[in-house]
Amino acid sequence: MPRAPGRRTPGGTPRLHRGLSVPLPEGGRLRADRAHPAGDPRAPLVLLRTPYGRRPLTWLMRLLAERGYQSLAVSLRGTGGSSGRFTGWRLHPGDTDALLAWLRAQPWFPGAFATWGASFLGYAQWEMARRPVPEWRAALIQDAPPEFYAGVLYRGGAFALGDWLRWADQTRRITGGRTDTGAWRALRATRAAARRAPRAAAHLPLHRADRAAAHRPIALYQEWVRNAEPGPAWGACDHRANAAHLPPLVHLAGGWHDVFLPGVLEGYAALRGAGRDVRLLVGPWPHGWGLFTPDYHRAAFAVLDHALRGAPAPADPPVRLFVTGAGHWADLPGWPPPGTGEQSWYAHPGGVLATAPPACAPPSRLRYDPADPTPALGGPLLYGGGAPDSRPLAARPDVLAFTGPRLEHGLTAAGPLSAEVAVRLDGPSADVYARLCDVDPQGAMTHVSDGLVRLAPAEPGRVRTARVDLWPLAHRFAAGHRLALLLAGGAFPRYDRNLGTGRRLGTAMRPVRVEVLHDPEHPSVLRLPLSGSG
Repeated sequence: MPRAPGRRTPGGTPRLHRGLSVPLPEGGRLRADRAHPAGDPRAPLVLLRTPYGRRPLTWLMRLLAERGYQSLAVSLRGTGGSSGRFTGWRLHPGDTDALLAWLRAQPWFPGAFATWGASFLGYAQWEMARRPVPEWRAALIQDAPPEFYAGVLYRGGAFALGDWLRWADQTRRITGGRTDTGAWRALRATRAAARRAPRAAAHLPLHRADRAAAHRPIALYQEWVRNAEPGPAWGACDHRANAAHLPPLVHLAGGWHDVFLPGVLEGYAALRGAGRDVRLLVGPWPHGWGLFTPDYHRAAFAVLDHALRGAPAPADPPVRLFVTGAGHWADLPGWPPPGTGEQSWYAHPGGVLATAPPACAPPSRLRYDPADPTPALGGPLLYGGGAPDSRPLAARPDVLAFTGPRLEHGLTAAGPLSAEVAVRLDGPSADVYARLCDVDPQGAMTHVSDGLVRLAPAEPGRVRTARVDLWPLAHRFAAGHRLALLLAGGAFPRYDRNLGTGRRLGTAMRPVRVEVLHDPEHPSVLRLPLSGSG
């Protein structure tokens, strides 16, 4: 079990109470487990709401009890023995109201509480803020967005197929039982979904890929693929407007290789705008890993001790980032870093990347074939991900690589990152995928950031500018290294393949020839945010 640094409060062996029942107004119940220090049943309270079962949280509940806190883990509707049907990211607001009313009536309720949780457990905190909760003193939200559609599921307009087909299958296997989900059941479900995911993701048409994974339709997956456009169906998954109802102190955490990082940073901006005291920690982690690090535990318990025990305010700076490439932490007053400028890096013919604008030159060309789609390699994912060597990707014939000169002096890029790519297609539609790499003197191409945008169907042959929002970054390019920009027509199965026909669903596929322009009238450019210290 992970251990939190710092002083623990003596309290004997933690006491666990399993299978508590929270009544719902329409009948039914939510199931919950409670833990507290043996000598303090009314200890300061930390609330956790989860769809993944309560028993996998036992280690965290014991850890909290060791530090003198009680905790309540509640299974969401349709999970862990709770009544009803699990509806994914559309949480039932009445359940939250019923839980809060029940909590206030318990003799062990101390009159105030904090919330804690990563991933879906963090998203549930954004949902709780639909209404003011006066007893809510602090929120610890890790690797969780306030909004699910545009920032996660269809970021850039393409469906994030690989992660969310697998998640839908895994969650189907975990939820819906009459009893709590144990760790072994969760592990078996995770492994089964992982085994089936590659074959299922390759299945066409897209709206039947869930059957290849589960041998039956998966309700959540069907909802996602049938509602591919913005609309009322997604309103219940957007909690950005709830920022003003979050507690006075909020700690956000994310990882550079996490699928939810853009949403975490969007939540940070919303909380700042709402006047919340918000702290931000971003580490060199994939999804969920930060929860098990000493850096995160120190920050989290400093927030809890201040909010629930009256300890001094956390001494940490408002923003703490791990600078990849440099291997150290940076303390900042805010995000984006103040004093950030912009440096433009232009694509040139012959695979050159330079800060000088291009001269007149013919375009570079690639051919994207959805029957043999350009593969995804690492990057920010829900499962796995990371910063691999991108040379296998750069060597493919369906990828264009533009590489800059060796840097005489190092530079630090920190902030939002984007690219504008001028393209001409011989078909109605295409995706534009962009990846920034750090090339060391030996030629290794370390992934730094990437992103994809799907172009709306249009008349073939006209020049269009694809704006690609890449993942935010804080990275040091050392002296002697080079920047490289890779461009491709997809990243499968991370994103569903563009069929080349202008249709999202179907089995017909058409290869697309893409011309990438780099001339004075149609530059293709990477907008690099330079840190003031760079």
